[in-house]
Amino acid sequence: MSKEDMVKEAVEEAKAKAAKEAEEALKNAEDAKEQTEDADEAKETLEESAEEAEEETTEDAAEEVEAAEDVKSGKEKKLFGRKNKKDKKDEKIEELTDRLTRQMAEFDNFRKRTEKEKSQMYEVGAKDIIEKILPVVDNFERGLAAVPEEDQSNPFAEGMEKIYKQLMTTLEEIGVKPIEAVGNEFNPDFHNAVMHIEDEAFGENIVAEEFQKGYTYRDSVVRHSMVKVAN
Repeated sequence: MSKEDMVKEAVEEAKAKAAKEAEEALKNAEDAKEQTEDADEAKETLEESAEEAEEETTEDAAEEVEAAEDVKSGKEKKLFGRKNKKDKKDEKIEELTDRLTRQMAEFDNFRKRTEKEKSQMYEVGAKDIIEKILPVVDNFERGLAAVPEEDQSNPFAEGMEKIYKQLMTTLEEIGVKPIEAVGNEFNPDFHNAVMHIEDEAFGENIVAEEFQKGYTYRDSVVRHSMVKVAN
C-alpha cells in the first residue's frame, strides 16, 4: 500500500469515527431533552395535584366548620358537605322496622276492637239474662204485696222477703238499677206512657203512677217503666 492510500484510509476512518461520535452525541442530546420534558411534565403534574389537594383540603375544612356550626345551631346538615348514602342493610332494617310498627299498630287496633266487641257481646248476653230474671222479680213483688199485714211475720213470708232482698242486692251489684218514675218528669228514654190523666194534683207531664217497674243495666235501659202520665 502506498503512502497516499494509507493517508486516505486514515482520513476515512477519522471521518467515520467522527460521524459515529456525532450521531451518539445527538442521540444523547435528544434523550436528555426527552428526559427534561418528562421531568417538566411530572413537575407540572405534581404541582397541579398539590394545588387540587390543597383546594380539596381547604374546601373540606370549610365544610367541616360549616357543618359544626350548623350542628351547634341545631340544624341538620351532612358532615363534610357530603350526602350520607344509606347502606342497603340500614334501608332493609328501616323497612322492616316500619313494617313491624305498622303491624303492631294494626294488632293494637284489632285487640281494642275485639275487646270492645267482646264487651258488647257480654252486655247483650247479660241484658238477655236480666230480661228473663225481671219477671221473677215482678212475681216476688206481687206475691209479697199480696201478703196480709198480720201474716208478714210468718216465717215463710219472712223467708220470701229475704230471698227477694238478696236477689235485688245481687242485681244491683252487677249494675242493675230500678228506674225512678212516680213524681218525676216523663222521659221517653226511660218511661213508656200507657195512660194519660188530667189531675191538678200533679204538675205538667209528671208520672202519676207506675204499672210496671223499669230497669237499667250499666246506664242502658233493659226495660222501660210502664207509667201513667198526668196533664
